[in-house]
Amino acid sequence: MFPARASRRNFLFAAGSTAGAAAALLSNPATAQKAPPGAEYFDVPDDPTKVPGRPVAGDGGYGSRSQFESEVRVRYPTPNENTSWSLTPLDKMVGNLTASGLHFERHHNGIPTIDPSRHLIVVHGMVDKPLKFTMADLKRFPSVTRRHFIECSGNGLTEWKKPTLKTVQGTHGLLSTSEWTGVPFATIAREVGLKDGGTWVLAEGSDSAVMTRSIPMEKMLSDALLAYGQNGEAIRPEQGYPVRLLLPGYEGNTHIKWLRRLEVSDKPFMTREETSKYTDLMANGKARQFTLDMDAKSVITFPSGDMKLPGPGFYNVTGLAWSGRGRIQSVDVSIDGGKTWYPARIDSLPEPMCTVRFSFPWMWDGKPAVLQSRCTDETGYIQPTLQQLTAIRGDNGPTGSVYHLNAIQSWGVAADGSITNVHA
Repeated sequence: MFPARASRRNFLFAAGSTAGAAAALLSNPATAQKAPPGAEYFDVPDDPTKVPGRPVAGDGGYGSRSQFESEVRVRYPTPNENTSWSLTPLDKMVGNLTASGLHFERHHNGIPTIDPSRHLIVVHGMVDKPLKFTMADLKRFPSVTRRHFIECSGNGLTEWKKPTLKTVQGTHGLLSTSEWTGVPFATIAREVGLKDGGTWVLAEGSDSAVMTRSIPMEKMLSDALLAYGQNGEAIRPEQGYPVRLLLPGYEGNTHIKWLRRLEVSDKPFMTREETSKYTDLMANGKARQFTLDMDAKSVITFPSGDMKLPGPGFYNVTGLAWSGRGRIQSVDVSIDGGKTWYPARIDSLPEPMCTVRFSFPWMWDGKPAVLQSRCTDETGYIQPTLQQLTAIRGDNGPTGSVYHLNAIQSWGVAADGSITNVHA
């Protein structure tokens, strides 16, 4: 729409040591090729009506994207490539769903390679009949298909104390939405039979980190899925192939990928990931545990950080809003840093625990502005300002808090049209 004024090499991360490392990692080897990742290069004729096109199924039977589309996920520059995450380019997404190849990633020790014909899911603990399910067994059960977002609880963790990353891909790119297909856990629970008192379930992955989280039984029986399909095809390896746990509205790390074991218990298991990590340190020094729901949040994706508007005139402001506690009810947009709010239009059907696309018509007069969005979900919860959030959470450690930053995002628009990440 409006290209970033800087190259991809320097637009995502702020200046400083982080920028240097990030810039190096943004040097995708594929840029040296003629076609971007996921595409094939073909010569472009002067007039495509004068020459035959390519043969049907000449791509081997699995399609590719246009050689003129080049957006990619970008890995955050952690020291270890296996323990890291990659970010979705939200500013380039079309509509409400995320392309499977651009869905964000968070891995704790790399991506395992799993043969589905040898994969088993073990369900045991406080059950009447412990069972093992093959993938073929799982797919014999009736399935459901639903659209849900997944958001990492660390989405925006760099932004607590000061604006750090330049683009919306950097500040909010640990968010993606897909159509998921799988078998409700409630179906599996009926097969094994739950014993009285079973109130928690340990979910364990097959990766070399053996990622584990304790999930309340109430949530598991409510809407948890053993998902093997994403956007009409098998889940991709980096998303948990051949099967992952899907917990609509819960923080991303609980959606255990490469799922291999479910153990029913009468208490949480207090695993490493729910004691040393994924807790919320409060202002009084105590920490909240099992803060699993993702609160309502929104962000303007156009115009957004490191873009440059060509001049005064009309712009269709657009963005995404979501809530882990139900449907998005409304979205408001401000052009003066939150002094005045205007209702935005919801452009997609609000669904439970799913993003919506919103838009707002804006006639820019060429003067400096601060763009913001805030959403309200169906529970009545209103997305807070950063000041409201830190008043509750405190200002802990060198970077402030870590997880669950759902504050209003501000984009500053300068008189020359350049847009920057600001705290307002």
